[in-house]
Amino acid sequence: MDLYLLLVIIATLLCSRIFSFVYAKLRVQENKIIAYSPSSSSPPSRQSSLPRNWTHDVFPSFHGADVRKSFLSHLLKECRSKGINLFIDNEITRGEFIGPELKKAIQGSRIAIVLLSKRYASSSWCLDELVEIMKCKEDLGPTVMPVFYEVDPSDVKKQAGEFGKVFKKTCKGKTNEVTRTWSEALAKVATLAGYHSNNWDNDAKMIEDVATDVANKLFNSTPPRYFDEFIGMEGHMNKISPVLRTDLDEVRMIGIWGPAGIGKTTIARCLFNQLSHSFQYSVFLMNVKAMYTPPICSDDHNVKLLFQQKFLSQILNQKEDFEISHLGVAQERLNDKKVLVVLDNVDRLVQLEAMAKETGWFGHGSRIIITTQDRKILKAHGITHIYKVDFPSDREAIQMFCMYAFGQKSPEDGFENLVWEVTRLVGKLPLGLRVMGSHFRGMSKQEWENELPELWRCLDGEIESILMFSYNALSQENKDLFLHIACIFNLESIERMVEYLSKIFPDVRQRLNVLAEKSFISLESELVSMHDLLVQLGRDIVRKQSSEPGQRQFLVDKRETCEVLSDDAAGSGNVIGIKFDGDEINVSERAFEGMSNLQFLRLGPEIDNGGDAFHLFGGQSYLSRKLRLLNWSYFPLTCLHCIPKPELLVELIMPDSKLERLWERTKPLSNLKWVDLAHSKNLKDVSSLSTATSLQELNLRGCSSLVELPSSIGNAIHLKKLNLTGCSSLLELPSSIGNATNLQFLSLSNCSSLVELPSSIGNAIGNLEHLYFSDCSSLVGVPSSIGNATNLRNLDFSRCSSLVELPASIGNLQKLDSLILRECCKLEALPVNIIFKSLMRLDLTDCSLMKSFPEISTNIKYMHLAGTAIKEVPSSIRFSHEQHRNTRDFTMDREKLSS
Repeated sequence: MDLYLLLVIIATLLCSRIFSFVYAKLRVQENKIIAYSPSSSSPPSRQSSLPRNWTHDVFPSFHGADVRKSFLSHLLKECRSKGINLFIDNEITRGEFIGPELKKAIQGSRIAIVLLSKRYASSSWCLDELVEIMKCKEDLGPTVMPVFYEVDPSDVKKQAGEFGKVFKKTCKGKTNEVTRTWSEALAKVATLAGYHSNNWDNDAKMIEDVATDVANKLFNSTPPRYFDEFIGMEGHMNKISPVLRTDLDEVRMIGIWGPAGIGKTTIARCLFNQLSHSFQYSVFLMNVKAMYTPPICSDDHNVKLLFQQKFLSQILNQKEDFEISHLGVAQERLNDKKVLVVLDNVDRLVQLEAMAKETGWFGHGSRIIITTQDRKILKAHGITHIYKVDFPSDREAIQMFCMYAFGQKSPEDGFENLVWEVTRLVGKLPLGLRVMGSHFRGMSKQEWENELPELWRCLDGEIESILMFSYNALSQENKDLFLHIACIFNLESIERMVEYLSKIFPDVRQRLNVLAEKSFISLESELVSMHDLLVQLGRDIVRKQSSEPGQRQFLVDKRETCEVLSDDAAGSGNVIGIKFDGDEINVSERAFEGMSNLQFLRLGPEIDNGGDAFHLFGGQSYLSRKLRLLNWSYFPLTCLHCIPKPELLVELIMPDSKLERLWERTKPLSNLKWVDLAHSKNLKDVSSLSTATSLQELNLRGCSSLVELPSSIGNAIHLKKLNLTGCSSLLELPSSIGNATNLQFLSLSNCSSLVELPSSIGNAIGNLEHLYFSDCSSLVGVPSSIGNATNLRNLDFSRCSSLVELPASIGNLQKLDSLILRECCKLEALPVNIIFKSLMRLDLTDCSLMKSFPEISTNIKYMHLAGTAIKEVPSSIRFSHEQHRNTRDFTMDREKLSS
């Protein structure tokens, strides 16, 4: 019976040991599997393999009598708690030489920890292990981490002190070759970065740091396999690293911010799988906003209590019925613990206040990661470390889509164009790429082609449900603004949008910020931009407003817009905006008659076909007096009789029109700020603009029949940009132009009939930065008042073939960066005694009468003198050119340049 009990005990211990070993290994494998799989719905794919088949995470080399029961046992426990698999050689019988089994274990370990203690060198077995470890490091590349436990690294390197005495004793009776190999191995390992016990106050802290370092090296060192399924994820990890700063001991809260479906949760999951092994406690709370939806009148304290209770039960691994009595429990339980917390999909401040109110709740080195669409929540919570998730590159988007559609990173043969089209439809949104890829997986090429037209019209249900969830959470006013942008104003300038919508949304700027904070739009580069999927979502919402297109807020579908505008009776007071980009449209006489609330009208060809496809029939339609934006390319009428009351008009965009005049009589245009009539070749009269006192930009480029500007143009004192390029019939500028004191851009290029400028122009150009006269072939000179343009940066007189001289006052242009005088064939000289301090580019190409070159600047980088009569460049310029030969572009006829 005693023997039976003994056998049972041995069997039990053996099973326990096997279970512990298998559990640790499975835990590591589980962590890796989670890291490799983007989601449960990911397509199956070929599993990439490591260059070698690792059998162990860590191989520890140690002298058992020194450390087995103390330092090593605690290190084993700490590592195993982090899911790290260590090789332990208890079952291997030690002999004179290490056998093939031990060599195999060393070669199969990703990290070798060499625990150098006082009597490490007393064991020839340990020394042989070390030789094999260092050999593997050179041949196979595993990481070697030395731990100097109560021994000096220099003594190990030189085999000196007590360590040296022990080593020399072991070397007695050994061959010179063996002792030399041992010595070299000790010297090499002593030079590696490692841990010295003298730098820690206690073993416990040192062991924790060593185990954490091992975990970091293990779980952060395999990007080829780790990121194989995560296209672009390695780039995200590199970009977010400076935000996380895991090397700092401070507590840090980090926000991961971006629109729905961009991959915030996936990034957070990757971070969690990489970092969780380095923390005492870790928890990933998925979709926090869906954890608990309180009643409208619920008590805020109770809501927080429930959130904190859920949070603590998971991070502390408590039962589901775990309860807390007050909101201070989280701080009490966690303030001395290093924790990693991921709060995914946060949409309310109360959630953060309940689970991570302040950094003081957590121990040193803790990291709290919050993913959200709403940056305002992060700011309100005082979180300044924010990582904005950008869309993938075109290449990455195609690879993502192909992984789900084909199980590989590239399209199958014959699908290249279809892949490109679907990827363009989805707009590089990772969620859309996943859903669409899964949708097309296994389909034939013909099935793809059959499915595509419907997908262009309707969003995939899964994407729509996710985006609608966020849309429904908006206030009614913000929903309305969202629809305006989706249907009419995507990629519009912020400034213009504010003007368009100020009557509808008095606080439009604030509402734009709200939508931006919630990731519905982006406000970068002074533009309002919305993702294609969100645009389509908005248009789908509008489409569902009514089965009759004319009864909806906006008309954006090409076919439906054509039907409504060609039908006299289809107009409706519900329509406030129309956007049509198509090849052909017929607008009936009374199409707009019933659209009394129409405020925004955009009609333009999808492809520039000369406007022949735009027709009005049956007479002209009268547009709503509420109209604020009129954008009608190739407008077919000669006058704007269709807008009898334009007092609310903010922007008039009518390029390539057949207009000859705007209105026959004066109209109130005090709200008009932007006018673009470019290439309206029949336009002769713009006198109606005399009442546009708020005008900021006027584009008359290519209006080749325009003879004069209205004398009252000076009333537009806010005018910043005036483009008269190609106004080849324009004879002069009115003297009132001097009143436009805010002018920043003026182009008179190719105004070939313009002979001179009014002297008053000097009053208008104090803020001017860009001034263009190229191809003004009749221009004889410019007034000396041009010297008032002290902010001027670019001045271009290219091909001003009648220009004889420039006034000396141009010497005042100390901010001038570029002076172009190319092909000014009558210009004989530049003014003398002037120095341009900022001039970088001077072009005198083919100024054939130019003989002398004054010393106007020593900062010139680009100088073009070919085709001039100049034979010598001033010494200062030549010297400067030699000093900066690698940065200068110096062109002239070389035979004319003397030394």
